[in-house]
Amino acid sequence: MSRSSRANASDGQASDGASPGPVTADDVDLAVQLAVAALRTAPAGAWGAKAGSLEWDCWETVEHLADDLFAYAVQLGPRTPPLDREVPFVWQSLRPGGPANSVHADREAGPDGLLQVLEACGALLVAMVRTASPELRAHHSSGASDPEGFAAMGIVETLVHTYDLAEGLGLDWDPPADLCARTLARLFPDAPDTTGPWTTLLWSTGRTELPGRPRRTTWRWYGEPRVEQSSAD
Repeated sequence: MSRSSRANASDGQASDGASPGPVTADDVDLAVQLAVAALRTAPAGAWGAKAGSLEWDCWETVEHLADDLFAYAVQLGPRTPPLDREVPFVWQSLRPGGPANSVHADREAGPDGLLQVLEACGALLVAMVRTASPELRAHHSSGASDPEGFAAMGIVETLVHTYDLAEGLGLDWDPPADLCARTLARLFPDAPDTTGPWTTLLWSTGRTELPGRPRRTTWRWYGEPRVEQSSAD
């Protein structure tokens, strides 16, 4: 068992039913900074290792994560965001089977440069979530979402892909339970509340099993704001 898996047994208590509060720009910043700090401890020669259960290596997975953060930020950028598609940047893979990104890091810059790319893309999402109107809506395949929703998506991507990376790089990774709880409440309203938030988030994204609940082979989150989901039901 990798060291990242030990979080499954020690990520706090199950929910007590109280609302964990909204997801904020500060939460995105915290998630990215914790991830960057953890990844900076990786051995320089380890970035070609496979990232956990993914088909990508660790370098490609960081590029994919940076691209996710970039993509969520730019969806919130236009004065009138598209509601039927992504902002039309070109996505391309650098090899067959690699992630299709708009963002790629210069390999000559090494791991330090790669993590600068990740941190910069995270900062873009932080800035957009902080400054966009809460009433703004933009397209996502899981439902038109608001800045809080895109913030939560960015946090999920950061936490779970850093878990994948920690598996491949042999690192410890145990994000704060309250951060996981806020993100679960926003994107996974039907997630079980009888296990700790980090373990539950890993189960919700198909990365582990829970007692009596097998590991998911398919999963989704719900991007639409809670009030709008309730109105559609």
